[in-house]
Amino acid sequence: MKIRRALISVSDKSGLADFGRFLVDSGVEILSTGGSAKALADAGIKATEVSDVTGFPEIMDGRVKTLHPLIHGGLLAVRGNADHEAAMEAHGIGAIDLLAVNLYPFEETVAAGGDFAACIENIDIGGPALIRAAAKNHAFVTVVVEPADYGAVIEDMKANGGATTTQLRKRLAAEAYARTAAYDAAIGGWFANQLGETFPRRMTLSAALRQTLRYGENPHQEAAFYTGGAARPGIATAEQIQGKELSFNNLNDTDAAFELVAEFEAPACAIIKHANPCGTAIGDDLPAAYAKALAGDPVSAFGGIIALNRTLDGATAAEIAELFAEVVIAPEADAEARAVLAAKKNLRVLITGAMPDATDATASAMTVRSLAGGYLVQGRDGALTGADLEVVTKRQPTAEEMADLLFAFRVCKHAKSNAIVYARDGATVGVGAGQMSRVDSSRIAAWKAGETSAAAGEDRSRAEGSVVASDAFFPFADGLLAAAQAGATAVIQPGGSVRDAEVIAAADEAGLAMVFTGMRHFRH
Repeated sequence: MKIRRALISVSDKSGLADFGRFLVDSGVEILSTGGSAKALADAGIKATEVSDVTGFPEIMDGRVKTLHPLIHGGLLAVRGNADHEAAMEAHGIGAIDLLAVNLYPFEETVAAGGDFAACIENIDIGGPALIRAAAKNHAFVTVVVEPADYGAVIEDMKANGGATTTQLRKRLAAEAYARTAAYDAAIGGWFANQLGETFPRRMTLSAALRQTLRYGENPHQEAAFYTGGAARPGIATAEQIQGKELSFNNLNDTDAAFELVAEFEAPACAIIKHANPCGTAIGDDLPAAYAKALAGDPVSAFGGIIALNRTLDGATAAEIAELFAEVVIAPEADAEARAVLAAKKNLRVLITGAMPDATDATASAMTVRSLAGGYLVQGRDGALTGADLEVVTKRQPTAEEMADLLFAFRVCKHAKSNAIVYARDGATVGVGAGQMSRVDSSRIAAWKAGETSAAAGEDRSRAEGSVVASDAFFPFADGLLAAAQAGATAVIQPGGSVRDAEVIAAADEAGLAMVFTGMRHFRH
């Protein structure tokens, strides 16, 4: 379909002058509105105001300008249809072959903290109507909703004597409908938040393609990475400054690692394998935190994901370079660190620019998981333990034990259930996760602590003198007793079992200090 007449009405003026100039040079008549017409005129590009075509001025602060039969008829008319062409002739409707429209910046206004009135005023009405009309009639009309697509239209017209191909028009029509759907989803979600509706009657998810992946969890599965929802520093905002393409599993594990390390105010490092922490630690500085995290399970750390909550420095980068790792993610990296890691060309290094708020559990921080034919939606587990702790044993934990208990419980929150975490001196020494039995998790965590200690040439297990965190209550005393047998001295758990009294009695008999949090942290 040859382009003879175009309508341009855009809020984003990027690339507009070059696109408009190409159209005019190709003999295309341009119709335009308000700011777009001015921008074209300022660039020396001739355009006819829509109001001159319709004979009706823009009114109501520009709310009404393109909602007119002479415009919509030009977009919707089926070429070659005798009835449509007769109507065009009778009413003086000229065909419009190309529509370039992008919408009022509603999402940007919301993101910038605009008040209710400002957000309402940035809800586009005419734009979506034009886009949907042109996309419906894509057999004859080319619709462009993103400046990034100007180039594709230009190349298509150059290759086809000023015409566009059916293939391009179909692709652009699909993008157009996706854009208006995402726009309406943003408006609907914002309105629900304004009304305080955490779970509205209808929820629409919208996301933009960030990256097509080589494959999914396994090579036979197709996969892609989409970004959407509330802005949150992390994998979706990160800039990859070096390394191979990220895989599906890299992205999943890196997100888990960064969310874990965000839990801590002190310099912290988390090393993740298969979405579970194999080593996590805090320290006086980043090199100390990394060294302690790596020591927690250096065997599992091989090929892992390393997350840091401080600017990556040269000293820490030099230590990381000694290990084979898949990904390093941090809020920033200094010049020395970048230079050190540049020698490891395959290592993926991600810079997020900021840390996420681990305490954010607002409606905008909802998490979504797909099921067959549906979704599970819940608030982010942003709770931090500390305010409602109850010591339930005869022995009170020491100050050092309490610090480690709180540290371990935060780590436990990010391990798959059933989760047990042994920790000492601000570092994990053994983690048991994803087991069907909590006592098995406890035994695995103790075994890991013993294996790591033996490999380091130590004469006793690091579990001795450690503390233990459990993500949910001990239904029986056996899991707690397994921890005591491994040498743990204190336990933190939610409590709430019908056998709490039995478990407390077992803790007292073993000389353990035990703290109830009153809060469970399952992660399935």
